[in-house]
Amino acid sequence: MGYKILNKKELCPNQYELTIEAPYIVRNAKAGQFIIFRAEENGERVPLTIADVNKTTGALTIVFMAVGYSTKKLAELNIGDELVDIVGPLGQPTHIKNYGTVVCLAGGYGAAPCYLIAKAFKEAGNKVYMIMGARTKDLIFWEDKMKEACSELYITTDDGSLGEKGFVTQVLDRIIKAEKVDYAIAVGPMPMMRAVAELTRDKGIYTEASMNPIMVDGTGMCGACRVTVGGETKFACVDGPDFDAHKIDFDEVINRTKIYKDIEKKRSENCNLLKMAEKI
Repeated sequence: MGYKILNKKELCPNQYELTIEAPYIVRNAKAGQFIIFRAEENGERVPLTIADVNKTTGALTIVFMAVGYSTKKLAELNIGDELVDIVGPLGQPTHIKNYGTVVCLAGGYGAAPCYLIAKAFKEAGNKVYMIMGARTKDLIFWEDKMKEACSELYITTDDGSLGEKGFVTQVLDRIIKAEKVDYAIAVGPMPMMRAVAELTRDKGIYTEASMNPIMVDGTGMCGACRVTVGGETKFACVDGPDFDAHKIDFDEVINRTKIYKDIEKKRSENCNLLKMAEKI
């Protein structure tokens, strides 16, 4: 069956929100889980965290940045078009319970999955702080939704164009000094999640990071998404994506991700050369 696009928005430059008819996935989806989609019949399989669900209508919302071949193809689709297939929900849900005071930290594109996570923690009775960070105000989205999902929202931008100038960690540090924080979760770029882990490491705050390494099959068979946690090999697609941030070997996963990105860059360059050659 195809998965019909019900709504499409460009949230900020090159970043899109799609609402898709997917009742079977939505029925079982929980905060922190993800899907894998194919935009076309011969397309590659791409993972995206579930951004929102409507249990009544069966509508699934995903947010993505059109940066690679497949996400650019996805961005070309419009309302009424269909995705070839979607697999999900995949991965383990975020460990939702009443911790007390929870801080959710969203860096860049991490804001999308953080919405459902913050909402679930709030519904579980927690006081929830949300800290959203981006390079500039043009990359901040879902501000109103986030305010509803948490108890208090903070925004930081690298250039100070919106909210506080600086990084999410400086707001987290201020909150920690002002009151007791029981749990923190970071979703976003690897360096940002590592910085959060280092800040909370000696403060007795249980901290999780939502890992987003390269994934291929989403079932743990390929091993591309392996992460070393506490000296043990884990697979982000089936054991995660959330892991104890204080036990993750961030250096290893950052280096492995860089290798994949370098390979992808060379592949894209070769594809562009082939396209140029065809026109000659």
